[in-house]
Amino acid sequence: MFQNTTFQNKSALVTGGRSGIGYAIAKQLLQLGAKVTIASRNEPKLIKANEELQAFGDCQYRVCDIRKTEEIQALATQIKERHGQLDILINNAGGQFPAIAEMINDKGWNAVINNNLNGTFYMTREMFNTFFKPQQEGIIVNIIANIYRGFPGMAHTGAARAGVENLTKTLAVEWGEHNVRVNCVAPGIIESSGLDNYPPPIQAMFSEAKKAIPAGRFGTVEDVANTVCFLASPLATYISGTTLYVDGAQHLNYDTMGLANVIKSFL
Repeated sequence: MFQNTTFQNKSALVTGGRSGIGYAIAKQLLQLGAKVTIASRNEPKLIKANEELQAFGDCQYRVCDIRKTEEIQALATQIKERHGQLDILINNAGGQFPAIAEMINDKGWNAVINNNLNGTFYMTREMFNTFFKPQQEGIIVNIIANIYRGFPGMAHTGAARAGVENLTKTLAVEWGEHNVRVNCVAPGIIESSGLDNYPPPIQAMFSEAKKAIPAGRFGTVEDVANTVCFLASPLATYISGTTLYVDGAQHLNYDTMGLANVIKSFL
């Protein structure tokens, strides 16, 4: 389905591209011919990832906090100076922490909303105004989460990701006249470096949850990257404003209270 020239002469930006899902997306885009820029806040890890990714193609990096418009604008300037264009934006950067709703304080709530929702909007707006609108062409893929039946244990990121999903629908309609497509990918439980950030009891809950996933396994970062590249490719030119769940049907057959119940057991 894909060829090593699928994204030839295309420039792509992957936020949160230094590890996990973002790294896998950047790698696959490079292997398919794109020129890729990765961005995140952690410069040492970003440098290491960039060095590794350069083995697969033309890759550059930029330290960028997606919550700060001036840093996003500097990132856009760097891309314009090096590539002259941006064709594909992958909004993958984000972050959250497990907590039941009544235990989330103002600071925690605002931090997650600001990062996952506001940051995604700021990045999307700036890249649209700098590149996609003048070019009259562009592709945006937003990485969200399994929020199909709520997100107990992570109400803050559930709300933020739901906001991104609705934003995706809105922009798909508003920007359709500019030949800009906007879609979401919603990963389920993915075997990646992100799982290592959770304490052992939550990791154990994830392992138990595998039994309820109809596909009988966790997803891989390559599963997500494959879906993102499909949506960004010419094979999906008539797809916009939709969400693809990459979760082995987990969103249809899963105890959503599992995480929340583990957190409650700590209290």
